[in-house]
Amino acid sequence: MKEFLLSEPIPEGFFAYIENFGKVEALPNLGEGFYKFDKPDWFSIKGFVGDTSVEVRFKKEVMNLTTGFVYLLFTSYREGPADLSQLKRREEAIGKRVREHLYGPD
Repeated sequence: MKEFLLSEPIPEGFFAYIENFGKVEALPNLGEGFYKFDKPDWFSIKGFVGDTSVEVRFKKEVMNLTTGFVYLLFTSYREGPADLSQLKRREEAIGKRVREHLYGPD
């Protein structure tokens, strides 16, 4: 588990944005604005909208392959419509390496 300290608070639209890459779940019972993101076999992210830190739990075996993608998610987010094509290509390339590492060649 790693705590990521961000230079700015997590905006309202961030969790809708990362829903393009995994499953996002709002958990209002834990507090208004608390979200959990899960990308199976990669990592999960938990945090509150408006906070400047999030908790990221990596799958240990592939942490070295997926850490950079977490950074990309945070640094590439912009308010408004987004072109996800570059991130989707990166996700696909990393996903192939993750599957090979965890499950062997196809």
